[in-house]
Amino acid sequence: MKFLIVGGDAAGMSAASRAKRHMPDMDVIVLEKTEDVSYSACGMPYNIADYRRNIEDLIVRRADVFRNKQGIDLFTGHQVDSIDPKNKIVSGTIRRKGKPFEFIYDRLLIATGGRPIIPQLSGFNLPGVLALKNLEDGRKIKAFIEKHTVKKAVIIGMGYVGLEMAEALRARSIAVEMVKPGATLLPWMPREMAAVVEQELTANQVGLNLGCKIMRIEKNGGLLNVFCDDRILSADMVLVAVGIVPNSELASHAGIETGVSNAISVNRKLQTSDEAVYAAGDCADAFHAVTGKKTWIPLALRANRAGWAAADNVCGGSVELDSVAGTAVFKVFDLEVARTGLSVEEAQRHGFEPVAETIKTRSRAHAHPGAESIWVQLTGDHKTGMLLGAQMVGREGVAHRINAAAVALHVNMSIASFSQTDLAYAPPFGPVWDPLLTAANQLIKKII
Repeated sequence: MKFLIVGGDAAGMSAASRAKRHMPDMDVIVLEKTEDVSYSACGMPYNIADYRRNIEDLIVRRADVFRNKQGIDLFTGHQVDSIDPKNKIVSGTIRRKGKPFEFIYDRLLIATGGRPIIPQLSGFNLPGVLALKNLEDGRKIKAFIEKHTVKKAVIIGMGYVGLEMAEALRARSIAVEMVKPGATLLPWMPREMAAVVEQELTANQVGLNLGCKIMRIEKNGGLLNVFCDDRILSADMVLVAVGIVPNSELASHAGIETGVSNAISVNRKLQTSDEAVYAAGDCADAFHAVTGKKTWIPLALRANRAGWAAADNVCGGSVELDSVAGTAVFKVFDLEVARTGLSVEEAQRHGFEPVAETIKTRSRAHAHPGAESIWVQLTGDHKTGMLLGAQMVGREGVAHRINAAAVALHVNMSIASFSQTDLAYAPPFGPVWDPLLTAANQLIKKII
């Protein structure tokens, strides 16, 4: 059997390694358009923050290891341009040579990931206007900072990557202005909690320009001017961080179905509308643990897990992948920010009757030294009493605590049941009533 994989990042290489482990004699071929495979993309902002660290340190496993130790036929610099599902042929171009190639397959995995959204506005292709998604992007950003005198940067967008990069650039003593068209920071978060994040950013001298429509970017001598509808922001470098879209065009052009957010539509076995073709990672959709509906939430754990499941099924298994809850955590200077499940607005859109409770408490037991404030919001459904989502902000105790709420969502816990869970207690780590339990107890009062 020829198992062909398009894309050599998290989902693709997880699938390739898993398939070889199950069936060492299987012909496993991976086509990756860049020169990089198996690296820690999520570590890039932290690497960029430290001029002493080499960006190559983020490589987990080099291509030669996959080739020589695992027997995977890994071709880097091979860009796939089209898929012919009828004849089971993949065609493309060797980027370094400009030469065409073709591969046949018995089973195909599309693991093409996602790409940054670049606004179709004047000036977004100028030198010094950069985005961060893959390792080559990280190299370019780090090289630009090291080769130029970057005193100020403008970040367009205030999502996870934008906020992490604001911290990274400030760590290198670069002044930072952030700008977005939307009027609110972290719109999925309750305003009192988002205000905590905003205060942390301003305390670290990050300028926030909310509700500013971006018009264009122009070069002005050695500077870049970002023109908004009501102001002009000047910088030595501009980072575009307005989100990503799935690389699903290969599939759609081949007649393979796409769905929510134009991601490739897959069933729980990761099969597409063509039973010989699978899709996994940031290019594919998933089922949501709370709504049961299709969703597109591009996160690293899902990509690796989906790669495994696709390979298991290609090798003759019958693995159905579980849903996702959208669990995420990110760092904003000294703050930990986390979420799982649905926000109040998301719950309303999906037909629930959401009721939320937000509390502020302590990260450690009363009078224990070093305690910090911690904010928790739990959202439940008034009709059923089910837990729908959780959000947390604090200087400690957030990143791992959110996992308890995520597990509760995966097993469809009611708020009442969640309030009775036996969570660990010791004064250095939390109050006897864990913040999640306190929030659950308060939310129950609103639902009963």
